[in-house]
Amino acid sequence: MKCLFIFILGLSFIFLSCAKKQTNIKTITFWSFGAEGENVQRLIKKFEDENPNIKVKVQQIPWTAAHEKLLTAFAGNSLPDVCQLGNTWIPEFTLINSLQPLDEFINKSNIVKPNNFFAGVWEMNTYNSNIMGIPWYVDVRLLFYRTDILESIGYDKAPQTWDELLKACELIKQRSNGEKYGIFLPTNEWQPIVLFALESRATILKDNECYAFFDDEKFISAFEFLREFYRKGYSPTSWIEVQNIYQGFAEGYIAMYITGPWNVGEFRKRLPDSIQNKWMTAPLPGKFSFPGVSLPGGSSLVIFKTSKNKEIAWKLIEFLTRPEIQVEFYKLTGDLPSNIYAWQDSLLKYDKHMNAFFIQLQNLRPTPKVAEWEQIAMKLIEFVELAAVTDIPTIKILNSLEKEVNRILEKRQWIVKHIAN
Repeated sequence: MKCLFIFILGLSFIFLSCAKKQTNIKTITFWSFGAEGENVQRLIKKFEDENPNIKVKVQQIPWTAAHEKLLTAFAGNSLPDVCQLGNTWIPEFTLINSLQPLDEFINKSNIVKPNNFFAGVWEMNTYNSNIMGIPWYVDVRLLFYRTDILESIGYDKAPQTWDELLKACELIKQRSNGEKYGIFLPTNEWQPIVLFALESRATILKDNECYAFFDDEKFISAFEFLREFYRKGYSPTSWIEVQNIYQGFAEGYIAMYITGPWNVGEFRKRLPDSIQNKWMTAPLPGKFSFPGVSLPGGSSLVIFKTSKNKEIAWKLIEFLTRPEIQVEFYKLTGDLPSNIYAWQDSLLKYDKHMNAFFIQLQNLRPTPKVAEWEQIAMKLIEFVELAAVTDIPTIKILNSLEKEVNRILEKRQWIVKHIAN
């Protein structure tokens, strides 16, 4: 009987000890989108192994549903602790006062420092002098090109100026009797016109970013530059002419294409073996100097104000932005590291197609930081498509575009006016 009592007493201590351990475990929620949400799960286990008192509950959400789900969660006061946000979403969620400024965490951190990240991407996360997100992975567009085609017209490297780009397209058109294109600038993407505008040093918006600034000479010249590729037949005016970009690139139907890092893997997989040594990447040509500017894309990590576990959430952000973890994430997803020191890894450092990305990431200029940017971008596409297939004067097109964008910005105009007063 005495032995049984001792045995039961021992079990009680074990149960009490386990219960105590359980109560010490803190759980945080992390929302991540698309393929990133699926692949980050593999890294979370390592984080939990390093931090046995922390449990991370990852919710994977499709990109198509992410924006609406976040707004619904905001309205219902059910936002997660940590979240992945597209860089262009930062202004919107800052405006609705849902994001926790991270400056105080950065000041105390030995891991997250501004100089560890590409300046242009860090700037995208800065709003009213506060840091609202920490870059997680980066995305940037640059030039993919057929080395053999350019060599055949006398170019031993990619065009480095706007004049060289136009000349190369002209020579390719002449050499193919007008049957092939020098470059593909899709009319259903807003990035080409914005890239050219920012390279021209246009601001796109004015007056506290409340009004469109498309009558600016700098923007007009950028729009005319883009339009010249369509007028002269240097670029197709629709996807219908291209159908399959990989086949078109392989056949030499397209010699150059402005696109992003996701296509490195696609080109390696989809282009035939005979072409694999005949394509390369290069920073964008510049109007004033080389390289030209590109756009800081990708996603950042944010903490919501409603989180009751901000210190733990910050610990997760520090973990995910460590150089060695960033390299692991690159292996899993192909997403480019935001931490500059991760680029010293041989996997990236000696990849011939990645060098141009590293250079381009040091030459970035952000889009306007307004919540309405996605709507403005859709309007840009609409009017670029119009410019590509009609002879309507550029000034008339831009006047109409300006009216449409000013309409989109009416709410912002009202807010800024009343805050100022």
